[in-house]
Amino acid sequence: MMTIETIDQLNMQYADSTPQEFLAAMIARFGKKMTFASSLGAEDQVITEMIAGIDKSVKVFTLDTGRLFPETYDTLQMTTARYGIPIEVFFPNDRHVEEMVHTRGINLFYETIENRKLCCLVRKIEPLTRAFSGMEAWICGLRREQSVTRQDLNPVEWDEQNKLIKLNPLINWTEKQVWDYIKEKNIPYNKLHDKGFPSIGCQPCTRAIEPGEDVRAGRWWWELPQNKECGLHKK
Repeated sequence: MMTIETIDQLNMQYADSTPQEFLAAMIARFGKKMTFASSLGAEDQVITEMIAGIDKSVKVFTLDTGRLFPETYDTLQMTTARYGIPIEVFFPNDRHVEEMVHTRGINLFYETIENRKLCCLVRKIEPLTRAFSGMEAWICGLRREQSVTRQDLNPVEWDEQNKLIKLNPLINWTEKQVWDYIKEKNIPYNKLHDKGFPSIGCQPCTRAIEPGEDVRAGRWWWELPQNKECGLHKK
């Protein structure tokens, strides 16, 4: 387990580094013990392009909850074809899904926060735990600008829930920087982004946002902002 002191030192050491420099250093440090959890959103597409330019042997995976948009599957196909990186797909346990739906209903998540978190647990957290087996660190596409729940994050964090180092190479980037980079590098992206979806998750739990709304307003839109995490990003 990495100490808090070491994490603080890494955050100071790479405070002024570019995401590419940071990723290269972390890949060199953790090697095969590091994985990239891609949601196939805009930020993760940027990171995929950066990783492809550094080391294509980095383990990359995504979660198929069983309730994704068709456009998300299209993005997965385009990304593997473009970069030649095998993106491993992890699915929820079918028996757990069947039991949850049988006891609480197919759209249980609209009823209570407890139900919504249970659905996220079954469809996301449990397969994520399997994907993390044997790992020491994981990369994700969080940015401070995305949400009130992410304002205090740093490039290097200790993920207590998963007992792993969490690496956030784009934590200081703005949305404009993300899209400027996508356009510059001609990176394939989910076409729902062109239809008012800045953040894309499961189809029943994601909507387009209105002008002036927060970028995460379309995720679990029936809940308060402070509740809008699925459990993947607890500190």
